[in-house]
Amino acid sequence: MIQPIHSGRKPAAGRGYAIAIFGVAVWSATATFIAYLTSRYDLPPFLLAAWRDAIAGLTVWLVLRAIRPDLLRLPRSQWRFVIGYGILLSGFNALWTVSVVLNGAAVSTVMVYSSAAFTALIAWRMFGEEMSLAKIAAVILGIGGCVLVAGAYDPSAWQSNAVGVITGLVSGLVFTAYSLMGKISAQRGISSWTALTYTFMLASGLLVIYNFVLPELGGVTLGSLSLLPALDTRGWIALVLLGLGPTIGGYGLYNYSLSYLPASVVNLLATMEPAMTAVQSYLLLNERFTTAQVIGSLLILGGVVIIRLMEGRGQQETINPAPI
Repeated sequence: MIQPIHSGRKPAAGRGYAIAIFGVAVWSATATFIAYLTSRYDLPPFLLAAWRDAIAGLTVWLVLRAIRPDLLRLPRSQWRFVIGYGILLSGFNALWTVSVVLNGAAVSTVMVYSSAAFTALIAWRMFGEEMSLAKIAAVILGIGGCVLVAGAYDPSAWQSNAVGVITGLVSGLVFTAYSLMGKISAQRGISSWTALTYTFMLASGLLVIYNFVLPELGGVTLGSLSLLPALDTRGWIALVLLGLGPTIGGYGLYNYSLSYLPASVVNLLATMEPAMTAVQSYLLLNERFTTAQVIGSLLILGGVVIIRLMEGRGQQETINPAPI
């Protein structure tokens, strides 16, 4: 991470809070942009995700080449890990983009946050982390909330949108794995900007392959025979803004805020993302939450807050990747 240059005084914490909240607001627009492009222009999910990752990865590569070329040099011993990281990112971006198409921007974003509960379970089983009563409560809240948000308690939901329910749940699981890879990446000493550059560029290439190999699934269009989207000027502007704004801008502001605030605090502020996405979706896309989805969202966020507070109490300072 590129650290800012400070003068003799320590920056006010208020600046860190402002940067973090603004960063969350920026990246919370990701699902809204995706929903707009897929509904307005019928842009296939895999093709959209490929372009988004390509714009983000190439832009950061060009910037680093100009100002910090040393960050583009990755030791040979790290490439196998980075390739696996990129493969995982491509899977998450594919699943989450499809989830936005099938479930809507607000619901898909909330469902991804179930990853906090899945992460706690995996960390318990794989890394031997303690499973306290608070963590158990967080897991129950997260999974229960996800069931309510997805409508999985209603048999009719499985009949009318089974692919959407499954995709949303699996996207949360895959994001869990992606988050754990982010922690391992930091432990390996890989710059977050280096990881972003190469994983996004690799993910873009893989998504192009997905686009051609799996153009349709269960009656849902996923890919296209052409790599050039059928967009007008407004559509191209939205696509470029998606790559530069929520993807790079949100990620950059998130990391920048870590220069002023502990990671546990920034992660806790990030739980505002679903609420911000819901407001944007309500105002711009006319999406609505049902009562069950509101309750489920609160349960998921409650579980996330519990886990984040526990991280802060344990003084964990590991940097997680930006949510989406």
